[in-house]
Amino acid sequence: QLQASGGGLVQAGGSLRLSCAASGRTFSSYTMGWFRQAPGKEHEFVAAISWSGDTTYYGDSVKGRFTISRDNAKNTVYLQMNSLKPEDTAVYYCAAQIVAGAHAPRYYAYWGQGTLVTVSS
Repeated sequence: QLQASGGGLVQAGGSLRLSCAASGRTFSSYTMGWFRQAPGKEHEFVAAISWSGDTTYYGDSVKGRFTISRDNAKNTVYLQMNSLKPEDTAVYYCAAQIVAGAHAPRYYAYWGQGTLVTVSS
């Protein structure tokens, strides 16, 4: 399973670093992704990283502000979030991609519990 952590309350313009730790199995061969869900909205793709870490993908709303990385030795994926905005407020989830090349939520699996990020204005 995957467990996201690191969320909290931060002022606009601030930063947070989320972690996604795996347990029970290794995800080092999977592309891993971050998604978020704001109240009353559907899951939104945030970022993804290839198994090697060489290739990254970002949603348009976070490009230039968020950075995804991974440490396969620790079975952990990270999301560094800078210049946070109130519209970044959401529950953030990590998951493993099971359909190559696609970043819609239905192409990801092994969803764990999310972590809440609240950005105040």
